[in-house]
Amino acid sequence: MPVKVTELVGIGTVRLYKRRDARAIKITLLHDNQVRVTLPMWVPYRAGLEFVRTRQEWIKSNRRPQVFLQDGSLIGKGHRLRYQTSPIATTVSTRVLAAEVRVVMPSTHTLRDAQVQTAAKRASLRALKQQAQKLLPMRLDELAQKHGLPYASLQIKQLKSRWGSCSPQKHIALNLFLMQLPWELIDYVILHELTHTQVLHHGKDFWSKLEQYLPETKQVRKRLQTYQPAL
Repeated sequence: MPVKVTELVGIGTVRLYKRRDARAIKITLLHDNQVRVTLPMWVPYRAGLEFVRTRQEWIKSNRRPQVFLQDGSLIGKGHRLRYQTSPIATTVSTRVLAAEVRVVMPSTHTLRDAQVQTAAKRASLRALKQQAQKLLPMRLDELAQKHGLPYASLQIKQLKSRWGSCSPQKHIALNLFLMQLPWELIDYVILHELTHTQVLHHGKDFWSKLEQYLPETKQVRKRLQTYQPAL
């Protein structure tokens, strides 16, 4: 999928994607307040940027307020985020332990400081990646064997707007942010990508085949739309 990334004054990062199935220009605000623009293949990137400029006020009014990672936050399936102040610390440091993401900061800092939040997010991402690398391959293998859907390989990635992907060669990628979802939604995403090993598009035959493996596909898909790939 062709993509162009640029910065617009007063708007910030804009990611423009061209899709073969797109029929019109569409704007989506991502979890980190970046702007995603989906374009038909025949529409030039400059037309997408101009459309973004005309929607600048809408973008500003619909951006999400900044979210702070709080002490005690659950990170994925097995870690808790903990902040500690230290009178001898001069910088912010982090450790990913067996069941804890620990952030140690000087006593002059608070958890809302940008430096502290940046460190907490980076450490939390490390924890999510550890969990994803341990748990997702096992679950993918279980569902692939159960439904007779072989695949070529698996990669764990940090994706900004997609939960997963599958190439024509049956190479599957899964988003490490899946660890933030309930297991039934994780299974939906995995089955979705496994179904793409048989049907690459999103036509009626794809959804019919997916419903063979997961009869409640429509309800689960609707639930998944309430989540974003984010901490």
